[in-house]
Amino acid sequence: MKHLLTVVAIGLAVLGCTPQQPGSDAGSVAPSQPAGGAESTGEMNFAVVPKGLTHQFWLTVKKGAETAASERNIKMTWLGPEKETDVVKQINIIEDMLGSGVNGIVMAACDQDALVDVVKRASEKGVTVVTIDSGVNSDIPVSFVATDNTAGASAAAKELAQLIGNEGEVGVIPFVKGAATSELREQGFMKGIAEFPNIKVVSVQHCQSDVSKAMNITEDMLTSNPNLKGIFAANEPAALGAAQAIKAAGKAGQIKIVAFDASDDEISALKEGTIQALVVQNPFKMGYEGVKAAYDYIKGEKVEKRIDTGVTIVTQQNLNDLEVQKLLNPLG
Repeated sequence: MKHLLTVVAIGLAVLGCTPQQPGSDAGSVAPSQPAGGAESTGEMNFAVVPKGLTHQFWLTVKKGAETAASERNIKMTWLGPEKETDVVKQINIIEDMLGSGVNGIVMAACDQDALVDVVKRASEKGVTVVTIDSGVNSDIPVSFVATDNTAGASAAAKELAQLIGNEGEVGVIPFVKGAATSELREQGFMKGIAEFPNIKVVSVQHCQSDVSKAMNITEDMLTSNPNLKGIFAANEPAALGAAQAIKAAGKAGQIKIVAFDASDDEISALKEGTIQALVVQNPFKMGYEGVKAAYDYIKGEKVEKRIDTGVTIVTQQNLNDLEVQKLLNPLG
């Protein structure tokens, strides 16, 4: 099978109808005055609040945010919930940051609806909000910096279809119901796989971004669907759990896995053939561009309402390509 490096470009026309983005209007936004009580000169104080802290994806987001903050003399606080399902904890963290007098908040929302009120309170305090990775159902954030999850998952569906010969049964493992990123990836996969009438989705189960739960889900899928030919894993924990279960069942390489993200463990599974393809995002760019967008807005610069960070399909065939290695190792 011939694999090519595929860059999935995000068009505003694709995302214009998704609830994840902060606004559907095209173009850019410029503030009438500095936000968050920040002076036009001097050090700014930002809070960067991810959905979780433990997975490599978020650690790479942190590196990008820290780089942008360092270049701009921004004091940056990195703080988020331990688990991506802990919506209340994330809301409390943002409330605390608002109380500390930050000028800007760069955040990945655990839930696209539950975080709307706290984003509104931030705006009322004059604090600039930028969402990254996972947005909110609000037009308040001045920019949304993220992957086109719908297009990326649709590309994953086509890759999986090719791997299984365009026919057979497949399973889907999203992560958190209600999280915009998870919802869009599930929708994107379903849209993409619908183009193949001889492929049937026999199971969709959320793993709560937990490797052990993803492993148990996969074991159940294998038991209930003995003819299963492939799995789409929507994030790192889903991928690792699925890979572990399939390897333990002695079916590595037989049941194909296409997954989002590119942690060290996922890349190892790709190299050994347990995972066949990875939909690789650019978390470093998300962190970097998120902080930069908030800074530029406060400084009175025009900011794009939607900033695409792109995705790339990575396989064994292109893993060692220079551009792929730059993506996987943004700091060299």
